[in-house]
Amino acid sequence: MPETESILKVLCVDDNRDTADSLAVLMQIAGFEAIACYDGETALAAAAEFHPDVCVLDLNMPGIKGDELGRRVRAEQGNENTTLVALTGLPEDVARERTRAAGFDLHLTKPVDPERLANTVIDIVILRTPSRSTPAIPWPAARTTA
Repeated sequence: MPETESILKVLCVDDNRDTADSLAVLMQIAGFEAIACYDGETALAAAAEFHPDVCVLDLNMPGIKGDELGRRVRAEQGNENTTLVALTGLPEDVARERTRAAGFDLHLTKPVDPERLANTVIDIVILRTPSRSTPAIPWPAARTTA
């Protein structure tokens, strides 16, 4: 497998541009290929081209909400196995029900520790794709943090 195919691709979507951009930079620092989108429509188009391994989605966005966006991304050919991570500031009980119903793999509440988020993304992808080798995931803290 060529090196470029082994790098995890992460799509970060939040209507708060600073949050989306910060998440994408964090994922790039962790060694992933990452892009930021600021609304559901743009994210759907990006997902169709980018085919992310992971989508980190804000739930409460104008237009297409994050839970609906997750469903629609996974419905696209080539994105059926995309890992969905909700990152939200919504009240815990309401948000968890929405992410559960939409089939998300993980639900995190804002604010989230950046290292925890990167490590969690790595762990989820490794669990969902056992054939993926750990050397393709260069985040140094991923293997040293308990």
